Amino acid sequence: MSRRSGILEFAVLGLLRESPMHGYELRKRLNTSLGVFRAFSYGTLYPCLKTLVANGWLIEEPGSTHEDAAPLAGRRAKIVYRLTAEGKEHFEQLLSQTGPDAYEDEHFAARFAFFGQTSRDVRMRVLEGRRSRLEERLEKMRASLARTRERLDDYTLELQRHGMESVEREVRWLNELIESERAGRDLKGSASGGSAPDTTTGSTGGLPRTGDTSGTDTPGDTAT
Repeated sequence: MSRRSGILEFAVLGLLRESPMHGYELRKRLNTSLGVFRAFSYGTLYPCLKTLVANGWLIEEPGSTHEDAAPLAGRRAKIVYRLTAEGKEHFEQLLSQTGPDAYEDEHFAARFAFFGQTSRDVRMRVLEGRRSRLEERLEKMRASLARTRERLDDYTLELQRHGMESVEREVRWLNELIESERAGRDLKGSASGGSAPDTTTGSTGGLPRTGDTSGTDTPGDTAT
């Protein structure tokens, strides 16, 4: 399994833990409410759903909304995906993991989005691991800039500075979160599926926008 597909499976399981949804609702939540996956095709989502069903973590049920009462000719009724007991247990196992993958850009953003469902001690380990990873990155960026400063033109130099400032901002943000966790304070209004602050700066630092944008939607996609 690729790292990106693993992150998508994690996010889908987390959203379905809140309530059953059909594919269109899931894609909308992943693209908008969750704030981790900005855009990806149905061709990416549905293979993921099929894998989760095959693993016994999801079940498919016929749609029961009024929209499905009289489906148009040639269009399938919506399929609702529901988390199984095994799927819930698997998601809870994923939530408890605090290994190095949890500190990487894409995975950290997905993990943070579900901090409302994560225990405080796990949140602390993930936040501290992320901070340590960024501090290492920042040190390397500063060393690289010191070595190459004289060879860079003004625009490339400014881009490097921008990347460093973005990482520094995220470190300060993490420091505030860690302080709050140590003091036993929860974020106001924190909820599962909430968005992590977007500090996207491309390859120079910050939380990246993830997702597969290689596909395009077709008129029949929203029927599932």
